Amino acid sequence: MTVRLQLVSTAMPSSKHEAICEMFRSRPALAAEIVGRSLGVSLPRYREARIRSENVTDDRLAELRADAVIEYWEKKRNFALIVEVQGDEDKDKLYSWPFYLMGLRYRLRCPVKLLVVCPVPAVARWASRPIDLDHPGMMLTPIVLGPDQIPQVIEPDDAARTPELAVLSAMAHGGRPDGAKTLESLVDAYGALDPDHRALYHDVVSAMLPQAARHHLETLMKLKNYEYQSDFARHYFDNGKVEEAAKAVLMVLSGRGICVSPEIRARVTGCTDLAQLEVWLQRAVVISAAAELFD
Repeated sequence: MTVRLQLVSTAMPSSKHEAICEMFRSRPALAAEIVGRSLGVSLPRYREARIRSENVTDDRLAELRADAVIEYWEKKRNFALIVEVQGDEDKDKLYSWPFYLMGLRYRLRCPVKLLVVCPVPAVARWASRPIDLDHPGMMLTPIVLGPDQIPQVIEPDDAARTPELAVLSAMAHGGRPDGAKTLESLVDAYGALDPDHRALYHDVVSAMLPQAARHHLETLMKLKNYEYQSDFARHYFDNGKVEEAAKAVLMVLSGRGICVSPEIRARVTGCTDLAQLEVWLQRAVVISAAAELFD
């Protein structure tokens, strides 16, 4: 089966939530692979995966946007997947998710399924509960991908073939006692990614790993002659991308769950010294409070 990917959106994200969304947007086949192979849900055959507008409502209705919407085609549109990345419990989703499904089903006239990606186990359990639609015989049970459902990618060939899945695997399993091979495969996956996405995903993975696992990953990268900091600096700093560099600092803090005050955010985004931003980036990976950036 040949899958042809058509990409529509290439905007770089600035948080853990957006980084995970970007994995599905940059490789549309990933959602079907996870739903069909990892979660065991039967899906129709397809040859082509297409990203479409995240607007799931009819043009005549108020616009609601999902994190990612992917169409899967054979000779015609066979099915679609809505991908939602959920970091916290949100009661509004119990109303918007059914609307997403029905709205997109109405627009596309094909089967539509909902995949909810939850990096936090407790949120995954919450999202897995059936949603009673208050009509006889109508219940919605989302398809949920939590940390325990993410396959552990440990083979270099698998990581290079599906690098986004290897990144998700590192987020879920890299910090565990048996996570060494997962981190080794992550470095192999980096070679299959373009510099933008490689730098982005590494920021988020590093922010989520415990200190020992993060140091182990850095050692692996050095052994394979891949210096993250030099590559990141070359991409964001040497090219004079001050705004992107500042966003990277804030992205790492956000991915680690560190609260950033408006004053600190303003100081970071207002900095025009690339060398200083690089220092702040290195500190952002290890500090416990945003104010420690400036120590």
